[in-house]
Amino acid sequence: STCRYTVISAALTFPQKLWVLVESYQFKSIWWGQNGSCIVIDQEMFQIEVLGKKGSVRVFGTENMKSFTRQLNMYGFTKMQRDSERSASLPEFLAEEEAFAAHRKVHQLLRT
Repeated sequence: STCRYTVISAALTFPQKLWVLVESYQFKSIWWGQNGSCIVIDQEMFQIEVLGKKGSVRVFGTENMKSFTRQLNMYGFTKMQRDSERSASLPEFLAEEEAFAAHRKVHQLLRT
């Protein structure tokens, strides 16, 4: 089988880059949640897998999660409360449970 890597052009806007990340199976730190109504980010993994990239493979103009979160907020994303409805799909539910069991920060962001 052939390995295909997602190339994220620097010419893309922030929302376009975010879309490419979520749609790509290459990135395991960010995925659609609640049947596509929100984005879920495993903060620890995201900082390594996405924000930690340097040089030509760098995706965003920051390495800082707070700065990335501010960008999300500027585009209307808000952090969902943990007491919100649980994910309906088994893979999403299991990923969330595993993250919480490992005490990792998992952010669910909803586009308002």
